[in-house]
Amino acid sequence: MLSDPVRRHGPALALAAVLGTAGVLHLRRPAIFASLIPRALGDPQPWVLASGVAELACAAALVPPATRRAGGLASAALLVGVFPGNVTMAVRSHRGARHWSRHPVVAWGRLPLQVPLVAWAVAVSRAADRPTGR
Repeated sequence: MLSDPVRRHGPALALAAVLGTAGVLHLRRPAIFASLIPRALGDPQPWVLASGVAELACAAALVPPATRRAGGLASAALLVGVFPGNVTMAVRSHRGARHWSRHPVVAWGRLPLQVPLVAWAVAVSRAADRPTGR
């Protein structure tokens, strides 16, 4: 059985870790994400860096309980906002791609995973509204 602090804070902290890891990857290895940016948006670098900073900001907002509700909503919005990039990556994927993320199985397989991620962020936000009983 999970302890009360793990039940109350675990989902938010786990989501913060996921978003924080993604944010660091965006900033440290931006080339991985450049192909996700639709060509209509122009130079991908500013978009990749901005999304990395946004992921880090969302992660930071999920950690303290006082900002968790807003952090969960912002995280859900961010995850919805980057979905077109995931679609772009899937459309551009091809067999024999050099990077694993550009293989069709991976690229198309990511798309349905966005739904539980958004639901997770919304659930974290809603849980932050619940009284702790203390």
